[in-house]
Amino acid sequence: MSAREAILKKVRGALNASAGDAERAAAVGERLAKAPKGIIPARGQLPRAGRIELFCTMAKKLSATVERVDGKDAVPKAVAAYLRQRNLPAALRMGEDDRLTGMPWDSERSLQVKYGPSDGNDEVGLAHATAAVAETGTLVMTSGNGNPTSINFLPEHHLVVVDADDIDGDLEAALGRIRTGYGKGKMPRTVNLISGPSRSADIEQKIILGAHGPRALHVIVVGE
Repeated sequence: MSAREAILKKVRGALNASAGDAERAAAVGERLAKAPKGIIPARGQLPRAGRIELFCTMAKKLSATVERVDGKDAVPKAVAAYLRQRNLPAALRMGEDDRLTGMPWDSERSLQVKYGPSDGNDEVGLAHATAAVAETGTLVMTSGNGNPTSINFLPEHHLVVVDADDIDGDLEAALGRIRTGYGKGKMPRTVNLISGPSRSADIEQKIILGAHGPRALHVIVVGE
């Protein structure tokens, strides 16, 4: 008997259950298929416009900067303006997300766009959020070739595009969006919840931005 089997045998013994208990197996299967919902705060339960406004407000409270543009074609211009305003090199790293690569980057001829995961030498990284949470100003980032996780943490400046339609009122709704989008059994390997730039107060209780990741987070909300 393996260590795993020995542990499970003890658990079954404590529960007075057998390995072939069909009734218990059916109960577990039903609970997994129809997971109960917990209590959801009312703060984020707003109409679409209210959710967008609340997200922007909460993100700014977390030291992020927020910009709104009418459509995806305006994103390259907004990114180039961000770099100029902060005297940053006209270069950025991003993944192969179709929503990003389909934008008119050629319209910003001075901007150098590099693709793929960051190796830690990129000052600016651009990613596309899968969803956002209005009640906390949180970005929901899923891993993959389209948006490598390294871009979320290695560059000094993290720029994130999020569609206004993908801003949910609460975390539960955002996670539900991921389950629906990827399908059962096909969840992304990593889901990162990002609320503002990296920070720490380990030393003398003083907030230091960029302690363990990007020191600046700029969110570009696309859509009215």
